[in-house]
Parts: sequence; structure tokens; C-alpha cells
Amino acid sequence: MNELETFRQETRAWLDENCPPGVRGPGYVPIGSTKIKLEPDTRLWLERMIEKGWTVPGWPKQYGGAELNKDEYRVLIEELQRINARPPLTGRCVNYIGPTILEMGDEAQKAKWLPVCARGEGAWAMGYSEPGAGSDLASLSTRAERSGDRWIINGSKIWTSDATYCDYIFVLCRTSPDKPKHEGISLLLVDMDQPGVRVSPITLISGDSTFCETFFDNAEVPLEDVVGGVDNGWTVGKRLLQFERSTHAGINTSGSQGGRVEKDKVRETLLDYVGLADGRLADSSMRERLTRFEMNTAAQRLTQKRAVEESKAQAPGFTSSAVKLTNALNVKEGDELIVEAMGSSGLRWDPATAAADELAKTKTWLHRKHMTIAGGTQEVQMNIIAKRVLGLPD
Repeated sequence: MNELETFRQETRAWLDENCPPGVRGPGYVPIGSTKIKLEPDTRLWLERMIEKGWTVPGWPKQYGGAELNKDEYRVLIEELQRINARPPLTGRCVNYIGPTILEMGDEAQKAKWLPVCARGEGAWAMGYSEPGAGSDLASLSTRAERSGDRWIINGSKIWTSDATYCDYIFVLCRTSPDKPKHEGISLLLVDMDQPGVRVSPITLISGDSTFCETFFDNAEVPLEDVVGGVDNGWTVGKRLLQFERSTHAGINTSGSQGGRVEKDKVRETLLDYVGLADGRLADSSMRERLTRFEMNTAAQRLTQKRAVEESKAQAPGFTSSAVKLTNALNVKEGDELIVEAMGSSGLRWDPATAAADELAKTKTWLHRKHMTIAGGTQEVQMNIIAKRVLGLPD
């Protein structure tokens, strides 16, 4: 038996013994928030995986990881999927800011922040977009001015997902207003538990309020909590976006869910609502669309697997934009198929008349409209693919 097969057998035995029943199957995955109380099995699963270093399996042990190589990481994910176990921890702590600090932070920042991320001791929000700076992010106006041993931040950020539950936020700020707009930006790590930070939820069409606007009124940050150096935020911020897009694409191996694939319910739903005739879907148009959707899904999953196996870093480079975009478009197509198959049942909104499972499908359809907006819009991704992947001229 080779070393990898030995690792598989040991991993399988440990998971069978230590994965609680309550985290096998769909359910909540912690984002590290200290403001959300976890169910007992979810808490126990997180604690056990922290002890193993498997919340961030590829990170160095000194920062809370297990130093697994790519082959071992793949085996771990396969064994977690075998027992239908949920990831122990997700969110921007292990997927966005943690990998960025690991790659671009100094030693003091790594020692301070990475164990916090690995243990899920604080959820992170993302402070990039502003009301006047979205796709043209370099036009941001939120400022950070030095005062003694602190940075003082003033301004606002929008689309700060989950900010009401977050403990920290990483913020792109203008630190040198006199420099060209791309050169005077820094990425600061901000504690949200202070009087200078205020969060205002934004109600979406789905009825959720996951997106927020966050305001900074003389919020304070220690001087040392600037990742990658002062005025180098544009470079750092772009790298963080690659980790974000790789996460959306399912190819970010910095946490414990890269390469995972969630089973969709498209075929089952269509069978429930459209029905069969002569052993196949009765509606020929829906049958054709389902066939195309399942072909695209299979191709997407193979591409995700290849990207994970071929990547040298914990997040691929510009490939992440291509995989992220195709994944988002395909997921949205699956939602459209489901709602169309449901007919009028897919458009009911009143809980008094809509069945709970049907209302959940409708809300999912509406909520996932954001997939071609969040993490860089469809148009932004297509520009990146054209320039950086295909090498087309500007």
C-alpha cells in the first residue's frame, strides 16, 4: 500500500469515527461568526476539524493547517464527500483574506491573523465596492489617514455581504490621494466591533438581507494591519479577487471545500412537474434544455477538477474568471429550468398560499441572480477572459 492509499484509509477511519451525524447532509456551514450560535453537532465538527488542521488543510501547521499536499487534499475532499459531510468552516476568513495574508502578508500579520481564520474565531466582510465605485473600483473614495499609531477611516462600502454577522472587514482605502488612482490604495484589516463602524442591511428581491452597506466614521486600525504594504492595495486587492472568484468557481483549495460539487435537483424537479411520456420527459423543449444543462454541468465539473489538480498555487490565476462565469451561468440556467417547470407554482410568494418547498425554490431562483454580479460582474469576467486568458487586444 502506497503512502497516499495509507492516508486515505486513515482519513476514512477517522472521519467515520469523528464526523457527527448532524453534519452529514445539507445544512448550515459556519462562517466563523462569533454572533451566530452553532448547533451542537456543528460546533463539535468544527472543533474536531480545527484540531486536525482540516479547516485549512493546505496551510502550514504553525498557522492552524495540516500541510496536506494536493493529492492528500483531493483524497480528503473525496472522503468527506463519501460520507456527505459538510465543510467544517467556510467564508471569507478561510477563502479570501486568509490565503491573501498567507501569500502577501508579513510574518507578524501571518502569526496574528491566520490562526484566527483557521479556528473560525471571527467572520469577515469584504469592503471593496462603493456607491460611486463599482466596476471602476480604483475610483474609490473611502480614505484612511494616519494619526499617531492608527489609521483613521472615513467613507462607506456597499454590497458588504453578511456584514451584520461579521467581526472583521478588509477594506480598500485611499491612503495617498495625491498619487494616481491605482497607486494610492491600501488594504486594511478592520475590527467591526467599534463605534466607528455602522452596518445597514439591504433588502433584496428574494426577501433576504445578506447584502449590506457599511459606514466608517473615524474607525480606527493599527498601523501594522495593512496587508502587502501601504499604497500597494491595488495589487493585493486583485490577488484577493482571484481567491474570491476561485471560491465561486469551486476551485479554491485554500479552505476545506475546493473541488466539492453540490448535487443539483434540476432533473428530480422536472420529473415531478413535467412528468414522463414513453420513458422520457413529456415536454420536448424541456427535454432538450435539460440535456444541454446536464452536458454543461458534466463539462463544468470536469473543468473544476482539472483546474484544482493543475493549479500550482492555492487559487488559480485568471482561469478562475472563466470557471466562475461558466459555473454561474449554468447554475442560473438550472434555476430557470426549475421555475419554468413549476409553472404558476414557481411564482407564488405568499407563504399562506405557496408550499414551503416551492417557495424555497423560488427564493433560490431570485437569490442566485447575484451569481453573475457578485465577485465581479459577467461583463468584468468576460473582459478578463478576453485579455488575460485569450490574449486579445484591448
